[in-house]
Amino acid sequence: MSVRSNRIHVLAAATALVLASTAAGSAFAAERVNLSGLQTAAKFDRFIVKYRDGSVERSSTANVQRALSTAASASGAKAKGAALGLKHLRRTAIGADVVRADRALDRAEAESLMRQIAADPNVDFVEVDVRRHRLLTPNDTHYGLQYGFNGTNGGIRADQAWDVATGTGAVVAVLDTGITPHGDLNANILPGYDFISDTFVSRDGNGRDSNPNDEGDWNNETECDQPGYDVGASDSSWHGTHVAGTVAAVTNNAKGVAGTAFNAKVVPVRVLGRCGGYDSDISDAIVWASGGTVSGVPANANPAEVINLSLGGGGACPSSYQNAINGAVGRGTTVVVAAGNESANVSTSTPANCANVIAVAATTSTGAKASYSNYGTGIDVSAPGDQIASTHNGGTTTQGAEQYVYMSGTSMASPHVAGVVALMQSAATTPKTPAEIESILKSTARALPGACSGGCGAGIINAKAAVDAVRGGTPGGGTQTYTNGTDVAIRDNATVESPITVSGRSGNAPSNASISVTIYHTYKGDLKVDLVAPDGSIYNLHNRTGSSTDNVIGTFTKNLSTEALNGTWKLRVNDNAGGDVGRIDTWSVTF
Repeated sequence: MSVRSNRIHVLAAATALVLASTAAGSAFAAERVNLSGLQTAAKFDRFIVKYRDGSVERSSTANVQRALSTAASASGAKAKGAALGLKHLRRTAIGADVVRADRALDRAEAESLMRQIAADPNVDFVEVDVRRHRLLTPNDTHYGLQYGFNGTNGGIRADQAWDVATGTGAVVAVLDTGITPHGDLNANILPGYDFISDTFVSRDGNGRDSNPNDEGDWNNETECDQPGYDVGASDSSWHGTHVAGTVAAVTNNAKGVAGTAFNAKVVPVRVLGRCGGYDSDISDAIVWASGGTVSGVPANANPAEVINLSLGGGGACPSSYQNAINGAVGRGTTVVVAAGNESANVSTSTPANCANVIAVAATTSTGAKASYSNYGTGIDVSAPGDQIASTHNGGTTTQGAEQYVYMSGTSMASPHVAGVVALMQSAATTPKTPAEIESILKSTARALPGACSGGCGAGIINAKAAVDAVRGGTPGGGTQTYTNGTDVAIRDNATVESPITVSGRSGNAPSNASISVTIYHTYKGDLKVDLVAPDGSIYNLHNRTGSSTDNVIGTFTKNLSTEALNGTWKLRVNDNAGGDVGRIDTWSVTF
């Protein structure tokens, strides 16, 4: 018995050793495959293969060709029934071989081929022969002052997005004080309109017309006063010109500043003049800018993909605004709104508190919430708004010479977001709906590196990740974010679900999958929130905690390694009480 026991023990040990060797061999093969290049394009036909010194392949091109043909045949890739062909092109200075497939391969085929090549123990490494492009660093003279575009601290990583999207073909309507002539803007300005109907406000001596020229919004000590509201004297702000420059200043022209979406076009719409602007004019302008019909006004020849509203005031969202916004969104226009500068809850600031808008808080160069910025659960995203350099005018009252100045406020944050929306739409194969745009902006945003008290939404927008998402890529680390931004009403004592379908992936989800949830509902203690995997497995995210506090907003990490990636994932919400209702606003899963 003891002999048999010993023999069994030895055999088990030997088997374990063999298995370990096999696993190590597989690991070594995996180390020889560099798959990162598969994230740079959708199709691939060139690869770099390096064989080890002293191997038979290094001795002749014929041996290289023979090894490649064997790997191609084993990979199983076929085109119209014919086996894949690989051709040796040349040997590089480091001794690696450049090879080309006889047809373009998709990512799955390319990965299969690369792994088959690496299975040869003589292979030192195999990688995609990536075609690189110049990285755009604008030569605008003040670009170095525009921290908002970089990838550090408070920046939105627009400088990384510009290599794949610049806003070409997108139109942004800027509803503001109008526009002044500026050499760093003129080329990107389309015909606009002056919607100010009151001649005191307009200062141009007439009513609505096709000239959106900024006549100056200066006022004396008393002319803007209202009962209980003392305004005081003010110089002209040239606010619309500054906002338009942040959206789409002409870029890489060795002059001035860069724009967020510098190949997009701006339709200037004048709605603010002396002492501000009326809701009736602003709501008409929203309709017109989005391609809707306004009586007595010619149709807008360039309906906007996105409207920027760097304006606001107190109170609840007026019906005139909400109806106009709903119509614009229904026509496919995304509406981006500054959150307000009262250091108060955004729920008190309109139109940021209207439904179907993207409300934007302002951050500083360090990525912290700006002290003046409004905050709260109504904030969707944040963007740079403090000390933003952009186009301007030097006139104190009437127009003077063009210039560049710093300005601060959520008015400066909002056009960064509007510009990124233009980048996204210019990169999309088919236009994204406003709901899709909002969902992607939220799911790709990054956490503020600085402090935020009160709520700054999903975080600082990430232009590169947002553009990657609309292009169908896998932004960063080989992961993909899938989002459902369609509102789902949560009724009393009911269970509702919001689905996301994943396809085209292989294998299982990771052990650290990220699930981001935004649910608006009074009394979060009423709610149970679960992630339901395609096979029906349930992963709890929130289970009736929080008592009378509102909303379930956060990101949860779950081990989903036993679940296949492909299939329909669901966010399931159960309301177990009466008297309080809400909605699933948006949710996403990243793996």
